[in-house]
Amino acid sequence: MAITVNEHVFSLETENTLYQMKADVFGVLKHLWYGKKTEECMEYLLDYPDVGFAGNIYEAEHDRTYSLNTMPLEYAGGGTGDFRVPAVTVVHKDGSQALDLRFQRYSIRKGKYSIPGLPAVYAEESESETLEIYLKDTASETEVVLLYGVLEKEDVITRSVFVRNKGNTPIVLERVHSLCMDIPYGDWEWIHFQGRHTMERQTERLPVFYGIQESSSTRGTSSHQQNPAVLLCGKNCTETVGECMGALLMYSGGFQTQIEKDQLGQTRMVMGIHPDTFSWMLEPGQEFRAPEVILSYSEHGMAKLSQQFHHVIRHHVCRGSYQLSKRPVLINNWEATYFDFDEKAIEQIAKQASELGIDMMVLDDGWFGKRDTDISGLGDWKVNEKKLKGGLGAFVKKINAMGMKFGLWFEPEMISEDSDLYRTHPDWAIRIPGRNPMRSRYQLVLDMANPDVVEYLYESISSILRENRIEYVKWDMNRSISDWYTSVLPAERQKEMPHRYVLGVYELLERLTSEFPNVLFEGCSGGGGRFDAGMLYYCPQIWCSDNTDAHDRTFIQYGTSFFYPASAVGSHVSAVPNHQTGRITSLDTRGTVAMAGSFGYELDLNTLSQEEKKKVAEQTANYKKYQDLIYQGRYYRLSNPYQDELAAWAFVSEDQCKVLVQGVVFRAKSNVLRHRITLQGLDENASYQFVKGGTKEKAISGKALLAGGLLLPAVKGDDTAFEYYLEKI
Repeated sequence: MAITVNEHVFSLETENTLYQMKADVFGVLKHLWYGKKTEECMEYLLDYPDVGFAGNIYEAEHDRTYSLNTMPLEYAGGGTGDFRVPAVTVVHKDGSQALDLRFQRYSIRKGKYSIPGLPAVYAEESESETLEIYLKDTASETEVVLLYGVLEKEDVITRSVFVRNKGNTPIVLERVHSLCMDIPYGDWEWIHFQGRHTMERQTERLPVFYGIQESSSTRGTSSHQQNPAVLLCGKNCTETVGECMGALLMYSGGFQTQIEKDQLGQTRMVMGIHPDTFSWMLEPGQEFRAPEVILSYSEHGMAKLSQQFHHVIRHHVCRGSYQLSKRPVLINNWEATYFDFDEKAIEQIAKQASELGIDMMVLDDGWFGKRDTDISGLGDWKVNEKKLKGGLGAFVKKINAMGMKFGLWFEPEMISEDSDLYRTHPDWAIRIPGRNPMRSRYQLVLDMANPDVVEYLYESISSILRENRIEYVKWDMNRSISDWYTSVLPAERQKEMPHRYVLGVYELLERLTSEFPNVLFEGCSGGGGRFDAGMLYYCPQIWCSDNTDAHDRTFIQYGTSFFYPASAVGSHVSAVPNHQTGRITSLDTRGTVAMAGSFGYELDLNTLSQEEKKKVAEQTANYKKYQDLIYQGRYYRLSNPYQDELAAWAFVSEDQCKVLVQGVVFRAKSNVLRHRITLQGLDENASYQFVKGGTKEKAISGKALLAGGLLLPAVKGDDTAFEYYLEKI
């Protein structure tokens, strides 16, 4: 069994890890261990002195060494003498805020728990077990239930929590984090993923210092600026050596990750919904369920940890017919035309694309309502027949007749003030009464906490998908959210709105993806502004960034790869000079970088030379040849682009028989040695043969490639791409 209990010691075991906690004589649930398997109760490591100003629970009587402020707790309540960051805070009817949680009981069952209304890891009964631990406040009827899902073969443990009001008066939840983990050992560093629009998920590795460090978003989405994912790693941890653990929140709204190093050098990490944009009133008999956190641990460096997250996301988070299958190579018209297009312009792009082997034509923003610029039309999901004469159905048939699939862009959560929808339902836009709304990109946000809004969007979008052969939906969301107010909640419950907004988005996505399981849904929020595991539950790929510059993309995709698989990364070849940076890179380089994801093009192919069109056809065929390896292979980061003069990565098949090495050398220099990279993940007892254009070339031993590596080609020009394909002999 993955979960065992012995004298109130709870041991959760995966193939390579142990997660352990204990309910002690006072009913306090203490965290003992998360790391490699030990076959031991790890409580023997806990020995605490009498620390001044660290109070003691009443039941401990004269034992001044027993303090909630020093010992590692499994789930810390606020207001009870533990002065570290709390996991949960509650306001009782009398205004008090203490929550002293004690163990009551537990249950174990086969299979993985689910969370009503929220995305969560799923697994068969044969693949998983669930542990529920019931805690209760010592002075009120507040019950907190800790949920643990154990996926043994995945080396993954999931965490969630729900709070029940079993009393007779309302309580208000002001903070309910999904994860609380105290680590009483180790000297840690942490990696978080900061950024901005067009430069998302930039890695930053910092020592965990005494005090509190935070990665968070209050923007209503997981955001471009931070990502709801964090790594803790030992100081000497590298890609291949050392211990590290990762936590990934399956949530698409405002979030908070706090890491605190306390006075004794212990580390606490909490993660969940951001309390600044959250509260929740629980009436008697009601419960609140928090989103899920995915945990994984590796003692063999960060590459192994990333592969564990990649595998669980592909096999136990993503759903639908495109979960594990190949994706179509697509052409998107956005950077080719922006809003300035008609039927003929799109047909010309599609015709050229079909001749070059591209599978799908995606029509981006501007096909609906009065939408010739970004100041009008959002919310009016009716085809603009001035642009598409004869309607959408006839146009889709023309694209299909070229042998291509057809996809369509939506921005369901937004509304323009210049729209029929706003003129009919101004109350559906998020705005505070008596204040002018905050515009962003000339648009307002629809109140997704309002069931009428969700129903309108479902009917509008589903009717388009039913009536036309749409095989792909790009779901965009192009602003952060402020001015939180909803007409469906009373004044004292307005802070519930940000979470209810996310629940409304999830409800709409669940209804649409369930009804149209064969449609490929791609998430987007100005690129990667909502790139999180919550969205991947509904959309198996997400547009990685609005920045399509190949040089910048190596950094963006590097950071993304720590938690998210290549199959989830929407990545396109665009025109040069690049529309975001003005940089000029070769078509080879743009194609190589875009291949490390779900591949496509975003330019007018008709403007290319015949030689460039031939190259597009070759790239498309090349990607289709390697797509299974890119999606299903183990991903390795072979360089750190922040420190090295190049970006390099590799995909290695699980049987170690096929290897695809790709990358970009950033700068050309004269009179220097060629760059060298060492490979990872190969069979050291085998030899590998280089294959180029179907021709087998030299062979090198796995030992040599792992130790000495391979020499890259001499560089001629900046941002020069390289690619090697190897097969095990």
